[in-house]
Amino acid sequence: MAVTRAKKKEQVEKLSGELKSVSSMIVATYSKLTVTQDFELRKALRSSGAKYRVVKNTLAERAGKGTRVEEALKNLQGVTSIAYTAGDPVALAKALAKYVKDNPEFSFKAGVVEGRVISVKEIESLATMPSKEEIYSKLLFLLNAPAQRLVTSMNAVGRNLAVVVNQGVQEKKFKEA
Repeated sequence: MAVTRAKKKEQVEKLSGELKSVSSMIVATYSKLTVTQDFELRKALRSSGAKYRVVKNTLAERAGKGTRVEEALKNLQGVTSIAYTAGDPVALAKALAKYVKDNPEFSFKAGVVEGRVISVKEIESLATMPSKEEIYSKLLFLLNAPAQRLVTSMNAVGRNLAVVVNQGVQEKKFKEA
C-alpha cells in the first residue's frame, strides 16, 4: 500500500524534529537482515542511548535540512538506515561496530560527530576510543596519583622507623638505663 503525501510529510516533520537535537549520527546500509538480527541491532543501540530508523533516502534528505547532520544525508542511494544520539558518539560507534563485526551484511556509509561529517574509517577509529566514563576515570587516576604517592612516602618514614626500632628490640641492641 502506497504511503500518502500527508503521511510522508508527517514522517519528515517527526524525523526532522528528532534530528535537530542530534549531535552524532551514523548512516548505514544493509542487505538481507532478518527480523531477529534487526531486533538485536535495535536492542544494542537502545542500550547505548541511541535511536535507529530505516529511512527512505529522499525523506531523510528532506528531514535533515537545517540540522547538524544535513551533509551526511545528501545524495543517499540504496537501502539506508540511520542511528543517532544526542549523547556519547563513542558508545554509538562501539555498538554499531560490534554489530558490523558480527553481521557482515550491515555496513557503514558515513557518519556525523558534533556536526562534522566523518568517513567509514573514522567511524571505526571512533569505535576503538575509550568512552567518556573511561576517560574520566583515567583522568581522575592521574590527578589522584601524585597525592597518593606523597601520602605513601610520608607513611613510609614512620613505618621504616618502627621496623628499625622493633628489630633493635628483638636483637636486644638497646641498653637499659
